[in-house]
Formats: sequence, C-alpha cells, structure tokens
Amino acid sequence: MKEKVFIKNRNDKKIAVAVRINSEQKGLAFVMHGLGGFKEQPLIQFFADAFLENNFTVVLFDTTHTFGESEGLYEDATTTNYYEDLEDVINWAKTQSWFEKPFWLAGHSLGGISTALYAERHPGEVKGLAPISTVISGKLSAETKSERGLLEEWKRTGWLIVPSESKPGLIKKLKWSEFEDRLQYDLLPEANKLTMPVLLIAGDMDRGTPPEHQKILFDKLPGKKELHIIKNAPHTFRDPEHLKEIKDIFNKWIKNNL
Repeated sequence: MKEKVFIKNRNDKKIAVAVRINSEQKGLAFVMHGLGGFKEQPLIQFFADAFLENNFTVVLFDTTHTFGESEGLYEDATTTNYYEDLEDVINWAKTQSWFEKPFWLAGHSLGGISTALYAERHPGEVKGLAPISTVISGKLSAETKSERGLLEEWKRTGWLIVPSESKPGLIKKLKWSEFEDRLQYDLLPEANKLTMPVLLIAGDMDRGTPPEHQKILFDKLPGKKELHIIKNAPHTFRDPEHLKEIKDIFNKWIKNNL
C-alpha cells in the first residue's frame, strides 16, 4: 500500500513523504536522495525496491530545498538542512503504527552522509546502513572540487551553477554557504560508532565522492562491512546495467543481514 503525506519540519516547511507499506513487514527502511535529488529518481527507487522485495516497509521523502515536492529553494540547500529533515522524518515515523526499530538507512551522496551521521549519533536505532557514493567530509569534498577547478570559482562568485543531469534543461544554482556548512561535517572521527552492517558502493568514474574516499571510510568501520566499486559508473547511477548490479548487491546485503 502506498501512502503520501506532507509533514512539517522543525522550520515549519512542508516535507513530502511517501510510505510504501508492506502488509508482511519484516523490517523498516528510510531511503534518502542526494543534493538536488528527489524521491522518484531511478536509483532511489532501485534502493527502495530492494527493500520492498525483502518485505520491508519503505519511507522515501523529498528534503526541503531540492527539486521535489517539498518546500524551499535549491539554492538554500545545506548538509544541515538535509540531516535535520531526515531526523524530522524519522521522528514523525516514530508516531506511526508501522514504525519499528532498529531500522535500516540508505542514502545517496549528501543523503549518504546524512544517514551515516544519524547512525553515528543513534547507533542503537540502526540495524543496517547503506551510504552510497557518500560524502565523507567537507574537507575531502574540498579536495575533489579544487581538483576540478570548481571551488575557487564558487567561492569567488558565491554561486555554483551547473546543469542538472536528472532533470534535463534545469540549471542548478547553489550558494557558497552550502560549502561553508558542509565543512562542519566529517564521518571519520566517529566512524567507530558504525558497528552495524555497512554497505558502501561507488562508481569507478565518480569524481565527487571517488572510490579512494570510500576506502578511507571503509577502513575505519569496525563491524561487518562491504565495499563495491561499479565499473564505468559516475557519481549518480543511471545506466540500467549499473542500476541492476546495485539492486542485486542490495538484495544480497539485506538477505545476509536480516
């Protein structure tokens, strides 16, 4: 059964939440998109489908300040607002009849670091964590953006302006304040708290959150962990073969950790 609701976050902004309720529920998962993403993106749906096929109830949502159905402007997006929206959605879910814990968390990119931050801060609530193509820290993001010549121009002009690949024809404009905010965050100092099973996946052509960054996090994880590198894949997975491979990896990981 599908259910879509609009809830209010701590800043009184509307968040669109889609819940796919499983009548034979064996678990609960929250699935989160990345910066400028939305809950209907193919890769987000593939993450969700893997959980659904294993009889999970799945919660998807559009953060505020993205291109989905929630309120706010993309230009005002920050890691802080993504993390807080995740926290607010989970707190809302705790009032629902289908809620259970420990639950599972999966997220892409900025959604990845948000879910991992939540797991570091509430490890007892999280049974499994899948931060895919995850941002590791603001410091490491600065390294990749500097290499591509993006950081200096962004800081100088105050704006990062790039075309959207998920929504052709859309031009994404992001304030420099997003990067200043991101520099506050780093998964590495408290990675030892991620004792639950952790699944990491990255594309070998990812220039924003490259495999070598994922390996740094992977090496610090104390528990059961997996790292998969998808050949010829960029940061955001769109190719049907890549998506199928990722779904197969998710399916096996979920089954092995139920």
